[in-house]
Amino acid sequence: HPKTQSDMAQSSTFPEVVELNVGGQVYVTRFETLTAVPRSLLWTKFTQHTPADLPKDSKGRFFFDRDGFLFRYILDYLRDSELFLPEFFKERKRLQREADFFQLPELSRRLAAASKDSSSTEDSGEPEEVELTSPVTSSSSSDRPLRSPGGNSGYITIGYRGTYTIGRDIQADAKFRRVARITVCGKISLTKEVFGETLNESRDPDRPPDKYTARYYLKYNFLEQAFDRLAETGFHMVACNSTGTCSYGSNDPSEDKLWTSYTEYVFCR
Repeated sequence: HPKTQSDMAQSSTFPEVVELNVGGQVYVTRFETLTAVPRSLLWTKFTQHTPADLPKDSKGRFFFDRDGFLFRYILDYLRDSELFLPEFFKERKRLQREADFFQLPELSRRLAAASKDSSSTEDSGEPEEVELTSPVTSSSSSDRPLRSPGGNSGYITIGYRGTYTIGRDIQADAKFRRVARITVCGKISLTKEVFGETLNESRDPDRPPDKYTARYYLKYNFLEQAFDRLAETGFHMVACNSTGTCSYGSNDPSEDKLWTSYTEYVFCR
């Protein structure tokens, strides 16, 4: 599409290759990809503004507070004007919401049509599609669609790595570092049932629901929040294990001690 002279003057202030931080996920793409659809939100941001106008993260990447996992499909559409979703994709409604936010009406229309097809599939006896396209909000497991025999039972392992320092003065308060990431290991369908949209699948995307993963993690870092969710869905803890190591910040033993620990909790239903 032709750009006006005003557009070209603005776009010249952006690099040819642009780094983005979308909801904590880093993307690197071309400027022409971001501006491929006229009057979309990204086209407006990157042709009608300067880099100084846009929010950035601590490393200078342009920041958008949206779903970082789903943004990969937004980029695919901008590159090719087409979108091919994986066979087991269960997030069409959420992706449509992202398309609306980024002001991509044609993509939103296609996703809306696909969602209608999914609704008709539900009537034919395949309800799991609908369950996984919306947040898990019911307070009782009886509200969820039925699965195949044995599908409701299983194990989920929650793990986290934490670090903290203890000063030379043993009476001083320990300096704790917030838990960076809570990992989730288990059967795909079971982890999605329990954690819903709070599950980050970016490190192991598009896997069939009957497979297992050890690469999912949660979008929050409060262990108690994860435990509450597991308890609400009928899980109870059956085992836990923790390991820890201690090192000094330098070769000087008088320096603060740095402790690193890794802990796993096994839940069963």
